[in-house]
Amino acid sequence: MGRYQPSLLGGLFIGILSSLPGLNIANCCCLWVLSGGLLTTYLLQQNDPKPLETSTVAIGGLIAGTIGGLITSLINMVLVNSQAQREAMDQMLGQMGDMPPEMVDMIERFTTGPAAAIIGIGVTVPLFAVFGLLGGLLGLAFFRKKPGPAEAA
Repeated sequence: MGRYQPSLLGGLFIGILSSLPGLNIANCCCLWVLSGGLLTTYLLQQNDPKPLETSTVAIGGLIAGTIGGLITSLINMVLVNSQAQREAMDQMLGQMGDMPPEMVDMIERFTTGPAAAIIGIGVTVPLFAVFGLLGGLLGLAFFRKKPGPAEAA
């Protein structure tokens, strides 16, 4: 495996499971992001006979979280701009009762189009990067190989 392949696989894991309708509910507590960081650490350790260094795992988890955040943001942009999503938004706005038309326009502007994409990426990517890093460090506690007798000295 290449140097960044574990991070790429962890990022794909994060991005796909965080975007799938139904499964994305488990990401309310960043479960998929932490799991992607764990997966990255596991794959990194499988490719290295020596115990991993904390910095290697931290960078791997950070990259995986960033990739996962970008994938999730891109998939969500496609889903948000779908016809079904727009109909659901119109239904929700209709149930809110008497709202000024200016407020409805502002909500629609911030939930569709470029503003939603920028806000989504600006929030999702840093958040996923931090939790991917934490998942990688957590994985270090689980998957780090014990040093051999020659390495312990």
